[in-house]
Amino acid sequence: MKNFPNQILELAIRIQQLAAPTFAERPRGEFVRAHFIAEGLQDVSMDSIGNVYGRLPGKNKKMNPLIVSAHLDTVFPESTNLNFIKESTRISAPGIGDNSIGVAALFGILWLLRERKIELKGDIWFVANVCEEGLGDLRGIKAVVDRFGADALAYLVVEGMALGHIYHRAIGVRRYRVTAHTAGGHSWSDYGQPSAVHEIAALVTQLADMPLPRAPRTTLNVGVMTGGTSVNTLAAEASFELDLRSEEMSVLTELAKTAEELILTANKLGVRFDAEVIGQRPAGELSANHPLVKLAEACLREQGLDVAFTSGSTDANLPLSRGLPALVLGVTTGGGAHTTHEFIDTAPIEMGMEALVMFVERVVGSE
Repeated sequence: MKNFPNQILELAIRIQQLAAPTFAERPRGEFVRAHFIAEGLQDVSMDSIGNVYGRLPGKNKKMNPLIVSAHLDTVFPESTNLNFIKESTRISAPGIGDNSIGVAALFGILWLLRERKIELKGDIWFVANVCEEGLGDLRGIKAVVDRFGADALAYLVVEGMALGHIYHRAIGVRRYRVTAHTAGGHSWSDYGQPSAVHEIAALVTQLADMPLPRAPRTTLNVGVMTGGTSVNTLAAEASFELDLRSEEMSVLTELAKTAEELILTANKLGVRFDAEVIGQRPAGELSANHPLVKLAEACLREQGLDVAFTSGSTDANLPLSRGLPALVLGVTTGGGAHTTHEFIDTAPIEMGMEALVMFVERVVGSE
């Protein structure tokens, strides 16, 4: 296909220009739905939470389908400046790699299959799903897996900047919103009384000092802190959001228990803490020796790529946690994910798409 990488890039930019913060992906979803229809996919629909589905029919109606998904949402608020910069070897823009190029790759797979007149044995369902990022808590892919379950041949999750990596291990995640409540007061006349801001700062310091194992890899992060009224007020309320992760669920469970105990002991006269679970991502794993992983490795190596077997927190967590075959493959390389300086490298896109199409064809089988 002439200028195929450019077609993918042009579509990725059009997708990126539509703001899609988690829980507000509908304009981007409507764009994808219209393009699924224009491409002639069958059974195109949008479910009640905003996932978009389209089916490419295969020859064998009794064969289980392959689900190929990419998440629509980004970490950026709707007010973010979405300007993009095109350079000779890269494109920079908020959300271009995570995951606009991934969504564009759904169409790229379809275009290449048709260009090469590859007739597949089984169906492919292309899905652009919501709520992968942040507090979306994987509700989009959960609805997808609830729909197809074990009737799917496999789940392929496409992430824009993961080229050369095979995500076959899903790390567990537990997230809390922790809030401190005090009586508040004036910074001068009530000095000595507790401030909610001071209290959460002290608790965050305690949490950050917790020892964490290197193996299995385990992390702790406070990504958001809010609260207070003015610079000269003892804050009556303040909160922070805590992210705990581990490759091993038993370690995550123990870490969460220790964190909850620290939060509980932070309660004292005039200070009350509440901890609300705001996110849970289940862990799971597909063996590195599983035929699906071996196939993904072969497809990448045939493009001359080095292969890294990787763990992460992605949409693949959900099917993997249910014992279903799933993995993540990428489209290209890049950097600056989740920052306004995010970028993708343009040269590797062709290799990434070739590996994806090869994988899809070999999983579903061609006539």
